[in-house]
Amino acid sequence: MYSTTNKIVFKDASTVILIRPAKVGGWEIFLARRHQKQSFMAGAYVFPGGQLEETDSDPQLENYIKTADVFDPCRLLQDNNLPIEKARGLFIAAIRETFEEAGILLGGKTTGNFVSFYDKNILKRFNDYRPELNTSQITLAEIARKEKILLFPDTLIPYAHWITPEFEKMRFNTRFFLAELPPCQTPVADAVELTESLWVTPQKALEMQCQQKILLMPPTLKTIEELSAFRDINELFSATKKKIIYPILPQLAGNSLKLPHDPEYSIEAYKRPPNPREPSRILAENGVWKTAFYE
Repeated sequence: MYSTTNKIVFKDASTVILIRPAKVGGWEIFLARRHQKQSFMAGAYVFPGGQLEETDSDPQLENYIKTADVFDPCRLLQDNNLPIEKARGLFIAAIRETFEEAGILLGGKTTGNFVSFYDKNILKRFNDYRPELNTSQITLAEIARKEKILLFPDTLIPYAHWITPEFEKMRFNTRFFLAELPPCQTPVADAVELTESLWVTPQKALEMQCQQKILLMPPTLKTIEELSAFRDINELFSATKKKIIYPILPQLAGNSLKLPHDPEYSIEAYKRPPNPREPSRILAENGVWKTAFYE
């Protein structure tokens, strides 16, 4: 689950870019603010997510995965070096964390229909599971068994792979996934790890970041900037399914972070060919992160 180098803990994690069609055209992303007392990225607006737990790789979960016989997590993550249990666990962690933190469950009936929370009794029952799941009083497998539902990891499309820079004391090896909001569910932040939340277009989120109305950390900022280039959800999903995923380990350079495709990036194991068409640095100016091209 993790390794230690110079006493720095390195944990596997998953995060979910949850999207939905906007009411007046276009589409929106779900962002929630991390609690001010959190030890990591306090106060920042983030996608729901968290670290891989041992229960996420429980073999019995195969009994609660839709089309488990054809689900190939290593191929989807484009990483054949991962043990299949961990690869599958990263998808399960994404489902679990999205349910814990936002109340959205990527699962449902054997027919493939998502669980509906329109019924108040069903909504209450599932909401009661969230704090129990967060405190390990119940597992996702136990919820699936009790509710007679399956988990839908195939609704998650791997989007990116970010690694926390070496200068941070708390480091995460995080897989980003893309998922569309199920039709009969509405996200509600858990008020424990995440507090305020909002649905916003990528363009509006970037504008709010520039105006210091919200705080976006480098991986979230870069991801949202990439998302802003897509006109509709179908175009976004189509492009993501064809995307080449590689680990992104930012390298500190003064007040900026160099990304692997920057011409001056020097961590050999993560270095990528230069791409002058894409911003390759993330700068801190007056307390605000922004992307920049190599000059």
